[in-house]
Amino acid sequence: MKILVATQKPFAKVAVDGIKEIVEKAGHEFALLEKYEQTSELLAAVADADALIVRSDKVTAEVVAAAPKLKIVVRAGAGFDNLDLPACTAHGIVAMNTPGQNSNAVAELAIAMMIFMSRCQFTPATGTEVQGKTLGIQAFGNVGRLVGKKAEALGMKVKAIDPFIPADAIKAAGAEPAASLEELYSTSDFVSVHIPATPETIKSIGYDLVSKMPKGATLVNTARKEVIDEAGLEKALEERPDLKYVTDVAPDNLAALQEKFGLRVFATPKKMGAQTSEANVNAGLAAARQIVDFFATGNTRFKLN
Repeated sequence: MKILVATQKPFAKVAVDGIKEIVEKAGHEFALLEKYEQTSELLAAVADADALIVRSDKVTAEVVAAAPKLKIVVRAGAGFDNLDLPACTAHGIVAMNTPGQNSNAVAELAIAMMIFMSRCQFTPATGTEVQGKTLGIQAFGNVGRLVGKKAEALGMKVKAIDPFIPADAIKAAGAEPAASLEELYSTSDFVSVHIPATPETIKSIGYDLVSKMPKGATLVNTARKEVIDEAGLEKALEERPDLKYVTDVAPDNLAALQEKFGLRVFATPKKMGAQTSEANVNAGLAAARQIVDFFATGNTRFKLN
């Protein structure tokens, strides 16, 4: 089988070497497309591929249609909104992600962002400490739980909510279950967002929730920009000069937000959550192992469609 790695933003060399070793050791052909600039390059590369590994690259209906031999595509990372799942399903292609491989990197970034904002972006201004503050975690999966553990180690009180995780399980993982999103936001000095971008969650965090946050609170977003109602966020920040917003996914209205609110708003230059050498390697190797296992045993453990 021909296994193609197609990444506009390349994996680290050690990850590419590791993927190639896993693929070839299993008796498959390895192919690589890096730093491509045109979609046409990707379309040509997938024409004879049996499997595909991507990072943030968009696997659209057009890409799927150009890959008649494609049997499986794996997104090296947790988020998968760059995969057209209906198109994959329609063509009989198994789509997977690699949950957990980037979790620690994202969790560390979320904690760093809290401290960064509480210390006024490291300017000479007088900041505050995170110890003794309450952290609300929206979605308590792999990343959320790691954020909670790290926050607890810093002396923070941790609350969490997740529609797919029972309150007893949240409590067993060391966090206090919140009864509702409104309660989570209204009682947390920091809220860390870890929800995926789905039809149900897109623009779900806006004025109504943000304006309920306590005095001096900070909203931390290392998920997807689409889950934020940017107009609602801007309105809340206008009415509440004590609130702050920090994000790993720059909003479309970032320039306007920073012009209006200065140090109260910060966005990383590009999505940095998984940008560590460890996460880069872990996700790539996991994707390769999942594909090899799929061809050898039919294992579809992380199937998304």
